[in-house]
Amino acid sequence: MSPRTDRTKRTKTALAVRARWRASAAASCAALLLAACGSTKDTAGGAAGGEDARVGVIVPLLTSPFWQSYNDYVPKMAEAEGVDALKTVNSNSDPAQQITDINNQLNQGVGGLVVAPLDSAAVSAGLDQAERKGVPVVAVDVAPTSGKVAMVVRANNVAYGQKACEYLGKQVDSGKVVQIMGDLASVNGRERSEAFRSCVKKKFPKLKVLEIPAKWESDAAASKLDTLLNANPDVRGIYLQAGGVYLAPTLQTLKSKGMLKKAGEKGHISIVSNDGIPQEFDAIRKGQIDATVSQPADAYAKYGMYYIKAAMAGKTFEPGPTDHGSTIVKLPSGNLEDQLPAPLVTKENVDDPELWGNTVG
Repeated sequence: MSPRTDRTKRTKTALAVRARWRASAAASCAALLLAACGSTKDTAGGAAGGEDARVGVIVPLLTSPFWQSYNDYVPKMAEAEGVDALKTVNSNSDPAQQITDINNQLNQGVGGLVVAPLDSAAVSAGLDQAERKGVPVVAVDVAPTSGKVAMVVRANNVAYGQKACEYLGKQVDSGKVVQIMGDLASVNGRERSEAFRSCVKKKFPKLKVLEIPAKWESDAAASKLDTLLNANPDVRGIYLQAGGVYLAPTLQTLKSKGMLKKAGEKGHISIVSNDGIPQEFDAIRKGQIDATVSQPADAYAKYGMYYIKAAMAGKTFEPGPTDHGSTIVKLPSGNLEDQLPAPLVTKENVDDPELWGNTVG
């Protein structure tokens, strides 16, 4: 997909989501007889409570083990950080539903929101509404392309794609490699895809990249990989941009075709993943996959709570190194992003007790 086509698609998605949200908001206003629902900058009931106000937490989906783990960490980290977090709300992979979820939380009078955006552009409708109500927002995992947030808590997704490329490039000297991509409406999917593609082109020109756009959907990953392998049985490597949703269907597809060979065996397809869930670690131990980049579910929850409490207290931050081993950078949108560490996990360090994937389940 060309950048222009991608931008057009994202713009249409954002407009459609805004239109659906506005229609829903208008209906809610009429039902509640609110003369100026969200039309001016007002203050939500909880916003006046400062850092002790209630916090709404919105997760993008719960069909992935990664997001299930994040969801489990939220109440623990909220308690540790002294945050009064409401029960999490699941947007169930629907960007329009996520805007409704944000609006519902604002109507409950929360003083802050921690949101993991599904669509980098469409979420701006919800961010704008929160800003009008004077409610700070922390974005987790995905950086909005527009709209104000107090902080983006996220790992460096460009580094994800580069680490996967560099590892696969050392395992596979030439031939075909596949990247099963995320949703290109998300900055995460775009950054991982472009970083992997560019790195292969620059550093490993003997590799040919085949791409599967799977939109973080396991069924799409399975069916499209099956079709691709029928036409390209000589694939030598696979990059999974989200192990939480792509690991199981990938292993099942390879097994059904007799192509699931252990590392070290003839015909083994080298696989690098992203997420760092326990299932990936088990697959590394079994030799089914070779590596994963550990996306910090625990730190996402911890620093999501840390930054929303700070934002509700009126604190601000500047670009530069932090005291927890990360770096805050300024994004093109003007927002700040705390780029948390995300280590590469292989058979050499898969049993490291410091990895969050070894502390759950």
